[in-house]
Amino acid sequence: MFDALTDKFSNVFRSLSGKGRISEENVREAMREVRTALLEADVNFKVVNDFTDHVMQKAIGTDVIKSLQPDQLMVKIVYDELVNLMGPVDTNIYFVNPGPTVIMMCGLQGSGKTTTCGKLAMFLKGKGRHPMLAAVDLQRPAAIRQLQVLGEQVGVPVYADVAKAAPHGQVARGAAVSVARAAVAEARKSGSDVVILDTAGRLAIDQELMDELKEINTQLNPHQIYLVLDAMTGQDAVNSAKAFNEQLELDGLILTKFDSDTRGGALLSAKMVTGKPVKFLGVGEKLDRLEEFRPEGMAQRILGMGDIVGLVNTAMEKFDEEETARITEKMQKGVFTLDDFMSQMGQIKKLGPMGKIMGMIPGMSELTKQAGMQGDDVERQMKRMRAIYDSMSRRERNNPDLLDGQRRRRIATGAGVQVQEVGAFMKQFEMSRDMMRAVGGMGMLGKMKLMKQMMSGNLGGLGSPGGPMIPTKKGGWQEKKDRNKKGKRR
Repeated sequence: MFDALTDKFSNVFRSLSGKGRISEENVREAMREVRTALLEADVNFKVVNDFTDHVMQKAIGTDVIKSLQPDQLMVKIVYDELVNLMGPVDTNIYFVNPGPTVIMMCGLQGSGKTTTCGKLAMFLKGKGRHPMLAAVDLQRPAAIRQLQVLGEQVGVPVYADVAKAAPHGQVARGAAVSVARAAVAEARKSGSDVVILDTAGRLAIDQELMDELKEINTQLNPHQIYLVLDAMTGQDAVNSAKAFNEQLELDGLILTKFDSDTRGGALLSAKMVTGKPVKFLGVGEKLDRLEEFRPEGMAQRILGMGDIVGLVNTAMEKFDEEETARITEKMQKGVFTLDDFMSQMGQIKKLGPMGKIMGMIPGMSELTKQAGMQGDDVERQMKRMRAIYDSMSRRERNNPDLLDGQRRRRIATGAGVQVQEVGAFMKQFEMSRDMMRAVGGMGMLGKMKLMKQMMSGNLGGLGSPGGPMIPTKKGGWQEKKDRNKKGKRR
């Protein structure tokens, strides 16, 4: 979602790197560009002014002008200020003992509040908790049914009292409090240690809504109150957060629809305007697409530096440990088959949308832009690769050398692709196999060098035509030989 902002920052830093020595006016000009970029990203005007003033003061105060690498020093200063702007954030949910811990979820209609309740329940379940969802939105009977469906999908109980639901404006006074209190009592009896209250929303903030939410807050005294905001609404989301916080004293914000083509101003403005941290991000429609917010990782992604820590954390949660161990063992033995290749593809797909994944790998966003590719293009390509693999016989998968022209034409027809795509698929497999064999044959020093290369974003050789390496007999790296060059026959 930050592609436009990332491009603008990259251009600013590139302009500084091309000057060798720079002047104070160069720095001021760069910050004018940054200011414009932030305003175009729908960041709050006061936030933009404060941010650029702080960066400017630090840039002049740390002798950027006298530095031999002013662009790198500016990146560091801007990165630090972005982290300060969005953080610090503590995403821990502090549970009470004895339970249940009560979490009250608020938000306007259309913000994704009810779906986020389901996502949060799934997130907590993955952490070993036993959550219960409570249908406290009595203004819309459809909201109760939606929450029940989500509960079934996540595998958690849902407390609901359909008899108390009524059309907007006709719900009995105190009914929402009654349902919320009954849900907490049911959780105690059933052993649920967290109750997530899905409260009512409106198309806009009004006094009736706030009175109901304040009554629930006063009567139940929830341990955490989270406000769910639609990131696509930009500054309207931040203004809503400010109004809710004045009435309820929020503990944190959850921004939804963060995978959409929105400009990101709400995320960059929310903390400073409301004083409340963004604790979670909704990054997709699926129920497992709720992420703990990391300001450091987001700042790195905005500046085009990737977020390798976030990627590793996601991989640790999503990857199948047994499958990963199996492939690692085979890799160390120098064995990597088509089945392993496709299994690895399946593991990668678990991480989420490819556009997001590429943005988290240092240097990958720039490489894919140069290749004219986007996340959707990569996902479509992966589906076509799966179709090619599925069209192969077991014998062909075990022995790819059998794939002559006739077999490739048959596979292409079965997969609904061009014959050239079958050839491209096999080249990608061979490149991955060479790299996996190389990594498997590396010593610790070689693996550390590779990790350093990845962390710096210098991925030029990995996965690009002609770029992958093959292992030497000593387990180091050497470039593939050009078979078209004339040489002595062996």
